[in-house]
Amino acid sequence: MFSDRLIAICALVLLLAFLSVLVMWVPRVDMTVVIGIVVLLVLYDFFRDLGPGRGKQQVDKG
Repeated sequence: MFSDRLIAICALVLLLAFLSVLVMWVPRVDMTVVIGIVVLLVLYDFFRDLGPGRGKQQVDKG
């Protein structure tokens, strides 16, 4: 559904905004690496769950 994707995109943008402010105000290399890993995991989950072809019903053939 469109509303699911819209809410997910808003949440993703807000998370990225918060984490970017955190990286700018606390410039630590180790924390930046952890935040980078978190962002990659969030993006992976976002595209896996809401990517192309995920909104269609899948019929079980068995």
